[in-house]
Formats: sequence, C-alpha cells, structure tokens
Amino acid sequence: MTNQVTNTPVFRDLQADDPDPETTEISSLCFNCGQDGVTKLLLTKIPFYKEIILMSFECDHCGFKNNEVQSGDKIQEKGALIHCSISSLKDLNRQVIKSDYATVKIPEIDFEIPPQSKRGEITTVEGILNRCIAGLEQDQPVRKALDPDSAEKIDAFIQVLIETKTLKKPFTIVIDDPSGNSYVENVNAPLVDPALTTTYYERNKEQDHLVGIYEEELNEIKEELKEIKEEDEGEEDDKNIALADEVLHFGTNCPSCNAPCETNMKVTNIPYFKEVIIMATNCESCGLRTNEVKSGAGIADKGVRITLRITDPIDLSRDVLKSETCSMSIPELDFEVGAGTLGGKFTTLEGLLGAMKDQLTGHNPLVCGDSVTDTVKERMKVFNDKLDDIISGKVMGNRIILDDPAGNSYLQNVYAPESDPEMEIVYYERTFDHNEELGLNDMKLENYSEDN
Repeated sequence: MTNQVTNTPVFRDLQADDPDPETTEISSLCFNCGQDGVTKLLLTKIPFYKEIILMSFECDHCGFKNNEVQSGDKIQEKGALIHCSISSLKDLNRQVIKSDYATVKIPEIDFEIPPQSKRGEITTVEGILNRCIAGLEQDQPVRKALDPDSAEKIDAFIQVLIETKTLKKPFTIVIDDPSGNSYVENVNAPLVDPALTTTYYERNKEQDHLVGIYEEELNEIKEELKEIKEEDEGEEDDKNIALADEVLHFGTNCPSCNAPCETNMKVTNIPYFKEVIIMATNCESCGLRTNEVKSGAGIADKGVRITLRITDPIDLSRDVLKSETCSMSIPELDFEVGAGTLGGKFTTLEGLLGAMKDQLTGHNPLVCGDSVTDTVKERMKVFNDKLDDIISGKVMGNRIILDDPAGNSYLQNVYAPESDPEMEIVYYERTFDHNEELGLNDMKLENYSEDN
C-alpha cells in the first residue's frame, strides 16, 4: 500500500504533472480468471465540481482490466428542490450540476429522468435534453424491427423533446435531489433570479435510504442518548456549568481539502439573546479557517426579521449571529441570499458582508470563472464595487435584513437595553412552508417515545 497517513488533503486537485498522486494499491480477486489482481485507488477532485474516487483493476494473469468512478461527495443535511423556468436561449445555456441521486422532470411534457440512470454530471439545460434525445434515438433501428408500434411512439416523443429544446413553448425544469448536491446557475448573479427557486427539505425515510442513511442506525443512537440522559439527569446542571467554561476539542476533516484537523467547540451566552454553540476549525494543510454557530436553545416559538439601516461606519462593527436557517438581503442592491448559503456565523456585520462577497466571487467559479461571459463579469464587478462601498463605510443608508424563521439570529443593539432607532425587530408566526422547511410539520411532539 503506497498511501501513508499524512497531514495532506485526502482529495487532491487533479493535475497532470503531479509527481506523487498518492495511489493506494489493494490485492483483489479477478472475477474473470479467479486469480489475484491489483486494484488502484486515487482520491481526487474534479475542479469546480466534486470529490471522486477513481478505481482501476488489472489482472496480470489473464489481462482483464476494469475502471470505475465513484462519488466522494458529502450528503448534505437537507435535500434540494430546484425549479427553473426556461424561456430563452440564455436559459438553455444555464450550467447544471446533477448528482447521482437527482431526479430531473419537465412537467409540461410529463417527462422524468430517474436518479442514478447515469452518473453525476456537469452540463447545461440544453445538454440534458440533447443526452435524452441521443439516448432515445440510440436503439431505434433495432426497436423499429422488433416493435414498430413502440418505436413510432418514441419517435413522436423525440419530436416533442426537439420542439422543447427549440423553445416553441416555455417549459420548467425541476431537479429533486435528496443529497442536496445539485445546482442550477443563476444567470442574474449576484442579483435575485426570478426564474429560479431553490427550496431545502427534510428527507423522508425512502430518500434517506436512497442516499445511504438508515433510520435504524439513527434510532439506535437516539436510544443510547436517551439512556445517557437518564443516567446523568441528576448531574445535568453541574455539567452545563462546567461545559460553559470549557473549550472542547475533537478531530474532524477539513471541509475544503478533507485533511485531518481539529475543531474547537464552546458553549457561550450572548447578552440579551440566548445560549449558542460556537465551533471553529483551523486546517494546517490548506490554511482554511471556519467558524460555525448553532443555537443551544432549539427553534424559537416565532420567526424573527431584523432590519438595520447603516447610518454610521461604526454600525459595521456590530456583532451579528446568522444561523444556518437565516436568509439575508440588501434591498438597495436588489440582492438576496437564501438560508444556508453562508452557514451559521458569529462575526461582525463587516465580517458577514466580507464572507458573503468571498462566497459569491472567490469561491464560486460559476459566476467568476473562465467560462463566464463578459456580461456576467461586468455585472459582478459593478455589484462588488457597490458592496465594497458598503463594507468600507463610504456609502450610508443601505438596509441589511436578516430573516430567520427559526428565530435564532441576532444583531447587536448598541443602545441596549434601550431600543435602537436604526434597527427594527419583528417577530412573526411561521407559515406552513416555513415549518415544512424546518421539519416541524411532521414532528411528533407528544408521546414521541411510543411507536406509531
């Protein structure tokens, strides 16, 4: 075995001149001749796409060879449902990332591509239609000889797909991905795209099984946690006091390069707000530094919408807690980012705006890479200039709106405990859709330990 345990990224960038690709060799049984062959594994990354595992088998005895590629993607906490209206050639050229688990539908023509019918891919909306047309045409000569009626119906449907591709009528493409790893390009980035909506949902039991998560294992963990809670119930208060003064350390993998690193976790109390859990990761391999914040008090009874008008550069130094369920918008820039875009963060308003800019530009090649059109680049430059003016304090009067249905976001009131004249906080009742996204509609609140 040539791969050694080192403090280097597990999934490395794919480079032709890499002097040490760190392959792993494993002795494997050859299914062709029954002798021992060699399987080589290479963990790498396709630029701007995802992590993959390349496997190559070769048998020296019979000469049999086989190659295979498997996804190394992480399964997201929630599934993603993407709706995109296609009405122009620009829409047909939208870039699409489709994972192995994604189902693609076009409701107007009652068309569906089931999950795992092909490997995950990077393509465009037009590319999806072209692949479907080519796949249906592939076996038509044989089909016409064996089953002329079916072949005629398929020819008719191929014509429907061709008409759809030529935009005789607008249509909608729907991507339902339980793994949460699919994506459709926002052609108006960084502005809101009215033709594109993405919602995140809690997976059901069948979707968990599809992505390899099984409820039985979760139930076992819940039972273990329940037993621990019952044993330690009398000492819970003392433990909470000790935990509040202690920084916990645990090993994990870097979210950027997947190298082993350490995450620090601490429970803290934000004045005039609530208890939160702060987690910070520092990777020595790639230099990535991240911090993530989660509520220590669960989901609040009501959602919260916080609006701050920036009237002084000192406003940018306000502490802000943005939970992973919170969306953020700047109406003066016609800009909005959905929940989960930046994850949970505890920083200053300046730091939050800077992280948002990095997410949009430096970490998003689909809006600033080599394949982006000059129009998008110019639009991004104009937006970045306006955002830089806000971050530097040159332009005042812009509003920052934090909308969190879970009620776990916070913006510092510098006049506390008095009211802040430049900040408005509104608590509201969640809608059915809000509760659906938070997984509350199907939650059993009474007799939860009993079987249904």
